[in-house]
Amino acid sequence: MPERALSPEEREAQLEERLARIAALEKEVKQREKALKAKEGAKKQLLLRLSPTLWDEIAAWAEEDFRSINGQIEYLLADAVRRRKREK
Repeated sequence: MPERALSPEEREAQLEERLARIAALEKEVKQREKALKAKEGAKKQLLLRLSPTLWDEIAAWAEEDFRSINGQIEYLLADAVRRRKREK
């Protein structure tokens, strides 16, 4: 049995319903993104003592990679963790 054609009012109601669902999904995505950003922004601090020689080496390396020293240390630690996970 063929479907009956929708009246313009019914078609408009369907479209408004779809738009409402899309808006709700967009709101949910934004909330999730906000939660992820908040989680990423909540970094832990630690005191790290390095020899002056190691500090200079990391500083030079960070400069080559256009990173801060902190960013370079974080990158190196994250890379070491990724490698360790792959080895297991």
